[in-house]
Amino acid sequence: MKVIEHLEKAKDKPLISFEVIPPKRGGDIDQLFRVINDILPYNPPFIDVTSRAAEVEYRETPQGIQKKVIRKRPGTIGISVAIKNHFNIDTVPHILCFGFTREETEDALIELNYLGIENVLAIRGDDLGYHKPIPVYKSQNAYAYQLIEQVANMNKGKFLEEDLLDAKPTDFCIGISGYPEKHFEAPNMKVEIENVKKKVNSGGDYIVTQMFYDNKVYFDFVKKCREAGITVPIIPGLKVLTAKSHLSNIPKNFYINIPEELSGEVLEAKDEHVTDIGAKWTAKQAEELLNNGAPSLHFYIMQSARPIIKMFNYLNM
Repeated sequence: MKVIEHLEKAKDKPLISFEVIPPKRGGDIDQLFRVINDILPYNPPFIDVTSRAAEVEYRETPQGIQKKVIRKRPGTIGISVAIKNHFNIDTVPHILCFGFTREETEDALIELNYLGIENVLAIRGDDLGYHKPIPVYKSQNAYAYQLIEQVANMNKGKFLEEDLLDAKPTDFCIGISGYPEKHFEAPNMKVEIENVKKKVNSGGDYIVTQMFYDNKVYFDFVKKCREAGITVPIIPGLKVLTAKSHLSNIPKNFYINIPEELSGEVLEAKDEHVTDIGAKWTAKQAEELLNNGAPSLHFYIMQSARPIIKMFNYLNM
């Protein structure tokens, strides 16, 4: 079932979805399955599976410093299918611009379509330092809206390969990203909203936001989107803060602010109490969001469900 269909069916009951990350190259999927088993009691209608492009590492060897290109967490497509088949839960694999040609993207989408996956989240992805050489006979999506257009075109039966002109159209529900505190490359929120609208107009069916710790930025973002004529569902993304190091790592990596009240409490606490503080804060966020019209909640849990389970113990639902 498509994400937007899940949202339409659950108007009287809040939906809780989650986002997980593939294991490292050569890792074991059993650990990921244990995480999913831990969240099954919350009846997730769908689970996002992140994707990561190849990146550059410089390693010291007897021959000197050598550059190595590696994709540390492959397997998004396989894991998405495994979760869907093993747990009977819809999955939303992430597809990226960075690191993939448009031809590779088309192949991946055809494979997902064959495998019965009905949802994708189309994003540009992080620039991890490796700029894949693109042959002159191939092309690449530079921006998310172009990737979204490619998926939307396939939904209309328009493929890159000429011998696929008579191919059956795909039918993907297309999720897109939104940044309540603006994407770091956008000069201001006005441009951010214009970019979001371009992605919606290109074929986006719903928006999932970057994590945030101040609900005001979400409500302001939704208001600006609606004023700009964006009508698709806007799902808030949340993550439990679990370590003092997050006070610097999260703003540095995701370009978001941590409210003074939260950071002050975390800095004064013992390390073993930080997750509890973060869980209470996220529970308070979640309750306010649901009470003020958020269509559902999306939690970034990645590799452990323990913080989110603690959060649910504080959440009145």
